[in-house]
Amino acid sequence: MAKLFFLVSGEHPTLPFSELKAVLDAETSKNKILERLIQVLRVEANAKAIDAVKRRAALTRICCREIFNCSPTFSNIVRKLNSSTLNDFIESGETFVVRVRKVKEFAPDLISMELERRLGELILNKVRRTKVDLHTPQKTFFGVITQDRFVFGLKMAEILPKPFVERRPRERPFFHPSAVQAKLARCMVNLAQPKKGDLVTDPFCGTASMLIEAGLIGCRVMGLDVRRQMIDGSLQNLSHYGIEPEGMILADAKHLPITRTDCIVTDPPYGKSATTLGWSTQQIVEKFLSNAEDIISKGKRICMASPKSIRIGRIAEELGFKHLESHFVYVHRSLTREIAVLEKI
Repeated sequence: MAKLFFLVSGEHPTLPFSELKAVLDAETSKNKILERLIQVLRVEANAKAIDAVKRRAALTRICCREIFNCSPTFSNIVRKLNSSTLNDFIESGETFVVRVRKVKEFAPDLISMELERRLGELILNKVRRTKVDLHTPQKTFFGVITQDRFVFGLKMAEILPKPFVERRPRERPFFHPSAVQAKLARCMVNLAQPKKGDLVTDPFCGTASMLIEAGLIGCRVMGLDVRRQMIDGSLQNLSHYGIEPEGMILADAKHLPITRTDCIVTDPPYGKSATTLGWSTQQIVEKFLSNAEDIISKGKRICMASPKSIRIGRIAEELGFKHLESHFVYVHRSLTREIAVLEKI
């Protein structure tokens, strides 16, 4: 077990932390949350957990092995680094750089560039024959100033947003305006906690946003939709990313024609561009959840989106599910999505 910390996206107050914890729970046998700070999560886990987070997470930015943390004053930071052993983090002769990120406007007296320079000098003095390389360093030391804390460590991975931008709905062969953005779809898949090889099903698959993201992290995928156009379009999109589904079924999700899946990730139809076949969104959600209980096992998850006004969590609990958590995502003045995570009990 090692002490790790993760810098997460600031674009939503709760989703990045829940997604990160879901990935750790799905991919590691044991982990412990040490502390949650603004845009930083400190964790104790196997260092290999970083590989899983890098491969799966959409809302985590930087992954590090922690060296120390302290209150964010210049003297405290210098004293902590002077008393820290760096033998496990950098070897004699390696090149390095120090980078410091400030979250919001915490510790206004600390200037990131000055702190980078001073910490670099201290590392040069502590480890023989090391050199600073600002462009192609072998090691990057990374510090975050947040709240009442400075957290410092060795950067092990950085997750760039570019791949998710390149998978925007409009970049796919088949487009529909109701499609979920790739980043949110990946986050929802992770909240359902599938493992590699698990079967992820989307009963309202639309343009296959959820299935694409599940397939890209190594899950088997299956989709259903009541419209032939969407099934055909989903197949085009999945093929575009090299994903071969277990099956794509033309069917009404209110009457599921399947017997078993490992988890469900879905965004049922609502809004002006969606087709509901005369049913209200609440009716669709209620009917779907009443049937979904039969196709997932005890302890398995459903991650589902719908308008906040529907109150998915309340409906799910009335139907016998455990409502684990909800996150609210503002879309526009008349729509706030509720992203709910449910568990079969």
